[in-house]
Amino acid sequence: MDTVAIADIKFDAAGLVPAVVQEGRSGQILMVAYMNKESLEKTVATGETWYYSRSRQELWHKGETSGHFQKVLDIFVDCDADTLLVIVDQTGAACHTGHKSCFFRRLAGWDGTYTGGLSMLSRLGDEIKEKRLHPTEKSYTAYLLQTGIDKICKKIGEESSEVIIAAKNADPVAGTSSAEADALRLEVCKESADLLYHLAVVWEDVGVSVNDVMKVLEQRSHVEGNKKTVGHLDKTF
Repeated sequence: MDTVAIADIKFDAAGLVPAVVQEGRSGQILMVAYMNKESLEKTVATGETWYYSRSRQELWHKGETSGHFQKVLDIFVDCDADTLLVIVDQTGAACHTGHKSCFFRRLAGWDGTYTGGLSMLSRLGDEIKEKRLHPTEKSYTAYLLQTGIDKICKKIGEESSEVIIAAKNADPVAGTSSAEADALRLEVCKESADLLYHLAVVWEDVGVSVNDVMKVLEQRSHVEGNKKTVGHLDKTF
């Protein structure tokens, strides 16, 4: 991957560059702040984010007073070298209001119909972890975790079968109307959601995260071939 030196960053007339901050594990945009050359150098040197406050005209270390530190995972520079994308591991809330992200409000007049972001898998993992730490009496998640791995694995087997059945039913056949096809595809989505949920439960039970799984997928995506050429235990794209 190409790299850009700090000396080549295009700071504005005030010596600042905007930094978009994104949570690594969820992909959620957390905040936008400004850095100057010194704060960027301190960020690189310490591995935690430092910014420049335009109102106070001074450097500030994110989390120094709140405890909500940001461990830097990666830093990217845009094509014009005048904006940074900082990938972090966020402790607690990024926003001073107590919200996880500063972007917790929607623009008035916009219908807000977007759903289905991949960050849902990360949020699901957080919710499952919360139920393990603080189980409630009627929680199905807490029940699964308390019952143990055999029950969880049994459910994964059942849900896998349901996905297979739904997929077979949704395979296009002559004479199927558009509405019927949509309904059948929705069943695939529902059964797949059930399977992903139970996978997330087993991940929590054995101590791995969705990001650990994604790392394996990412590693495999860089290897060409198939099981016949690279081996059954190392399936690739």
